[in-house]
Amino acid sequence: MSVRKLKPITPGQRFRVVNGFDAITTDKPEKSLLAPLKKSGGRNSHGKMTMRHRGGGHKRRYRIVDFKRDKQDVAAVVKSIQYDPNRTAFVALLEYVDGEKRYVIAQNGLEVGQKVSSGAASSPEIGNALPLSDIPLGTIISCIELRPGQGAVMARSAGTFAQLMAKDGKFVTVKLPSGETRLILSGCLATIGAVSNSDHQLLVSGKAGRSRWLGRRPRTRPVAMNPVDHPMGGGEGRASGGHPRSKNGIPAKGFRTRSKTKSTNRYIIERRKK
Repeated sequence: MSVRKLKPITPGQRFRVVNGFDAITTDKPEKSLLAPLKKSGGRNSHGKMTMRHRGGGHKRRYRIVDFKRDKQDVAAVVKSIQYDPNRTAFVALLEYVDGEKRYVIAQNGLEVGQKVSSGAASSPEIGNALPLSDIPLGTIISCIELRPGQGAVMARSAGTFAQLMAKDGKFVTVKLPSGETRLILSGCLATIGAVSNSDHQLLVSGKAGRSRWLGRRPRTRPVAMNPVDHPMGGGEGRASGGHPRSKNGIPAKGFRTRSKTKSTNRYIIERRKK
């Protein structure tokens, strides 16, 4: 993993930091695992804008990623590590011994030619997916299920990882990337290793146009609006805006939005840090 700082030959490149893409081994995706991806521009089925600051962006094709890792006890070989425009992490193309190909989230250290597998019989090595009950304590894990068979939902973005802290009956204790410590059923699958592309957080876009390429439209600061447009708008002169809150009036910066009566609260041992 590495990043490159470009020479300032244009204003947009003066501060730009780009990914070195050292881990990428091919620039051609597997055609059989591509699907069309339609853009909504933030509009719902009635054409009404329900999400602001969306629209435009480069055309993409979706990579069908295997989050369930349900082809168990069948060995696979890593054929290539590829860029995925739909996520921050890289994806790995696996080819199983029966000839089937699948994309999975690539872990740091995963290399072409390496053999990976999933299931309880797999060894706890990078890229292998195992039930949490079969993973040694203290292991760095990612792509974690919350319900057995559901597919990975946690620790999937670039550079993220969780740590297996303890085992107790049918539950295990996992420390998540947010700092939250919670109980997860021991039958849930998790992949060994941290997610690839850990240098993603070091990238600097350099210019506003790169946000437009990603489908993000400009955002107006709330304090620059009028009171009719936003709770933080208005005031004489350059008013600070008052208490930070969303356009709907929900407070931000420290205000907890999680329901106090949520049924899964009992699985959370320690809340994430503020």
